[in-house]
Amino acid sequence: MPKARSNQFILVASCIFAISISTARPHASAQATPPAATSTAAPPPAYDIITIKPNKTASGDVDIDSEDDHFTATNVSLKNLLEDVYNIKQDLISGIPGPVDSARFDIQAKFSDPDPVALKKMTPEQERLKLLPLLTERFQLKTHTETKILPVYELVVIPGGPKFKPSSDQTKTGDGSTSIQGSRTRGKLTAHDIPMSSLAKSLAGQVHRTVIDRTSLTGNFDLALQWSNDESTEAGAESDPTIFTAVQEQLGLKLQSAKGPVQTLVVDHTAMPSEN
Repeated sequence: MPKARSNQFILVASCIFAISISTARPHASAQATPPAATSTAAPPPAYDIITIKPNKTASGDVDIDSEDDHFTATNVSLKNLLEDVYNIKQDLISGIPGPVDSARFDIQAKFSDPDPVALKKMTPEQERLKLLPLLTERFQLKTHTETKILPVYELVVIPGGPKFKPSSDQTKTGDGSTSIQGSRTRGKLTAHDIPMSSLAKSLAGQVHRTVIDRTSLTGNFDLALQWSNDESTEAGAESDPTIFTAVQEQLGLKLQSAKGPVQTLVVDHTAMPSEN
């Protein structure tokens, strides 16, 4: 879970919701368990001091701050929280009743007797799951996952081949690092030691659709990409290209439309949070 975030952001991320391709037929899985929770990681501690208040400011600003021993959120929706806990894009979440979906909340949560050593040792997965008991108890949350056939983009290599080079050190086995800087008018991605699967995940967050790696490129790579987010630029005016054109011109790749299996989160039941 990120340490801080707002809707005007500088995002550093190396992982976005993972695509499930185990089946092309929609199905329901077991209830109320995020996909990541099926691992063997020990369950994280649950916050035991929690305050939830409605936010009536009608502000578009959202702020989330998560430290080792506390969590603070301002003007968040339930989808904001589910996005973090389940590591899934908001447009892949469905089933939230209208009144709950449109409501915004201010949340403060902390541990009454934190164990600093244990908190420091938590994995990113355990960090995300710290908030799950709050959602299941206070929002009465029940969910399941479904794999659906939805529009996706396939990332492929265009004639002429890629315009970036392999990283100098091919012994690293992680996802490397990806920095994405965004504003209303411009986006910039810089990556080091990443596989193509990580690039696909990063691009998915920019094009608001699941991206599947079909490049067949193996190993890790260093690359940079810059594009325009401003569709109102007048014809003939100097501007960065759209992200689709930038991927072709700067990377030698292409985002082509297709349909494929995408894992989604379905909310079976939720309600306005209980009183403090």
